[in-house]
Amino acid sequence: MFKRFMLIGVLVITVGLTALGGAAAGGAAVYYAVKNNAPRQVAAAQASPSQSPSAAPQVISPADIQTAVTDSVAKASPAVVTVINNLSNGQKASGSGVIISKEGYILTNNHVVEGQRKLSVVFANGDKADAALVGADPFADVAVIKVGGAVPAFAALGNSDMLKQGETVIAIGSPLGDFNNTVTVGVVSATHRTIESDNGYSMEDLIQTDAAINHGNSGGPLVNLAGQVVGLNTLVIRGSSSDQAQGLGFAVASNTVKAVSDQIIRQGYVARPYLGVNWQAITPAMVKQYNLGSQNGILVTDLASGGPAAKAGIRSGDVITAIGDIQIEPSRPFVNALLQYKPGQQISVTILRQGKTMNLNVTLAERPKA
Repeated sequence: MFKRFMLIGVLVITVGLTALGGAAAGGAAVYYAVKNNAPRQVAAAQASPSQSPSAAPQVISPADIQTAVTDSVAKASPAVVTVINNLSNGQKASGSGVIISKEGYILTNNHVVEGQRKLSVVFANGDKADAALVGADPFADVAVIKVGGAVPAFAALGNSDMLKQGETVIAIGSPLGDFNNTVTVGVVSATHRTIESDNGYSMEDLIQTDAAINHGNSGGPLVNLAGQVVGLNTLVIRGSSSDQAQGLGFAVASNTVKAVSDQIIRQGYVARPYLGVNWQAITPAMVKQYNLGSQNGILVTDLASGGPAAKAGIRSGDVITAIGDIQIEPSRPFVNALLQYKPGQQISVTILRQGKTMNLNVTLAERPKA
């Protein structure tokens, strides 16, 4: 479960390390670019073929690497802001964000702006401005806010699919809400991580990094050596009280951030598919008690009147085992499976009813706005 510390603007997960599975080197392409004094061409270097085995090994000096880091920070840091959330309950929270356009659009986390009554930002140069919420998506933990007038700088989004394990990355943000534009450096520990959230959802395609991320860093950028934003810092794992962990930070991949933020900027929200069922995840106890006939899936407990599921003939007591060709199982919960499709799309839903397997065609609707 997520434990949210809104007063200091970070998302923290407290779990036993054994529940996380395995932890995380393609940084050679990055360092090759650095050695050739081309830190801003890192993405191109990563996409190029490997050097011939007969080529002489590159000797990378600490000065080369330091220059790449400082150049990237100089490029991205002016676009980083501190986000101040004056909550509707009268309290104040803070997080981080990054400006992504000259029009004043700023990326941050949904949990940074939740419960907002009034938003403002502090720019890297210390100037302040009021901000308005454009829209937010709790599933991706991404939000877009906007300021009026001129902005000091804006950062470019990079291609997170090109990230390699071991590649150097930089986190920039405002830990504790007081230390604006703090820079920490680490590596990509792993990509495509999945972390269990609440409401039957798991955040997918997260970037794991050991760059120090603290309270208040949420919403700040994770930057590559080309000065591009490749992730949006969103959570840390501290471990259990008896087994503390360090260096387990996670960021929403920039390709996910772009897909979500583009919709928010265009229409103010993210169009999510809607099936129209209330449900419970299948547990071993439920299988035994109700003789469900499946170890995986969800039990339909109620349906929205006139919703997609009801129109398709799904009933209370049915067990949904697959959405389209995606099986519902612990590694792919129901909500994640549903989110692979779009509103208006017709899909086949596999159900178990009184021991019989059935496939019903459902036309998904758009999830009602809260």
